Amino acid sequence: MGLGKKTIDDINVKGKRVLVRVDFNVPLKDGVITNDNRIVAALPTIKKLIADGGKVILCSHLGKPKNGADPAFSLAPCAERLSELLGQQVVFADDPEVVGDNARQAVDAMQDGDVVLLQNTRFRPEETKNEPAFSKELASLCDVYVDDAFGSSHRAHCSTVGVTQFVNTTAVGYLMGKEIEYLGNAVNSPKRPFVAILGGAKVADKLAVIENLLAKVDVLIIGGGMAYTFLKAQGNEVGTSLVDDEKLDYCKQMLAKAKEKGVSLLLPIDTVIAKGFPNPIDAKIETKAVLSSEIPADWMGLDIGPETCELFSNAISTAKTVVWNGPMGVFENPILCAGTLAVANAMAAATGATTVIGGGDSAAAVIQLGLADKMTHISTGGGASLEYLEGKELPGIAAIQNS
Repeated sequence: MGLGKKTIDDINVKGKRVLVRVDFNVPLKDGVITNDNRIVAALPTIKKLIADGGKVILCSHLGKPKNGADPAFSLAPCAERLSELLGQQVVFADDPEVVGDNARQAVDAMQDGDVVLLQNTRFRPEETKNEPAFSKELASLCDVYVDDAFGSSHRAHCSTVGVTQFVNTTAVGYLMGKEIEYLGNAVNSPKRPFVAILGGAKVADKLAVIENLLAKVDVLIIGGGMAYTFLKAQGNEVGTSLVDDEKLDYCKQMLAKAKEKGVSLLLPIDTVIAKGFPNPIDAKIETKAVLSSEIPADWMGLDIGPETCELFSNAISTAKTVVWNGPMGVFENPILCAGTLAVANAMAAATGATTVIGGGDSAAAVIQLGLADKMTHISTGGGASLEYLEGKELPGIAAIQNS
């Protein structure tokens, strides 16, 4: 997906007020940030705009406040952490209405290179409804709008779409540009062989992704909970494994479509099973590996088996492009993470290949396993990555292109 020249490298921000939509939707516990990856990911764009003499005004959502302003969802901890990371003060404009007296005074007082963070955009109910009044208020603060929040680009909200209708100069930041470059190129113009790996729990979550990728890939690997619906569609006994019975016919159609298109669709040939799902999720449980066609009626498949690990790893080793979305099993449990680890290690070892992690649980798994630095790109968007892999046009990206 091309963006022409609408990047921050192609606009002059000197002395201008630049509203940047970032993704600071970070996890908090007792008001403390437990993972600052999303703030760190926004630093290159923020530092570039500071260096170019822009007056940098940041906005983001955090969580899902239900009744307007809620201190539990304040972006104050993000302002504090960003100040530490930048080595300069970030002024936090704490307005329940987001664009209020504090915000306007803070923006009016800005010098070139200053940074202001607005309060949580979802404190305004208009945000998620993309209502023009709030979009105009956001636009009134700036001369330039930059979108660097890929994780929110699949939502048509005031701060991602509406605001672009009231600002003449718009662009994408470095993070958004990377997402478009790696995810977009991987899917739309991949170096071949192109291997896609899908995991996670439900087939229903990835219907459109499977269909879109079957038209593009050389090899499609399916693991995780969703694999058992495919296995059952082939006539296998899958015991108490997670199955979406309403999607059995769909799986049969996809198996036929793969054959018709000459796509190698790989399913688990063996499975790690247990008597039930671990509770709590990291509990010690008794497991064994069996052929995927021989799962006992009262056992549940929870990870791919050792033979499947080898099968999938061999397929990945031949690839020039690999895209992965969704773990191979219950990776949060140390007994059931072998499949996910095998895929991650195979991707890390695929020298010369472009390796893209499509956000969500697979991104969390790679980070947890300490292999993040071995991947070409790890997407910051869960839902947005999935919709991108479906081939959908994302409203936040389209708004920048069309504005």
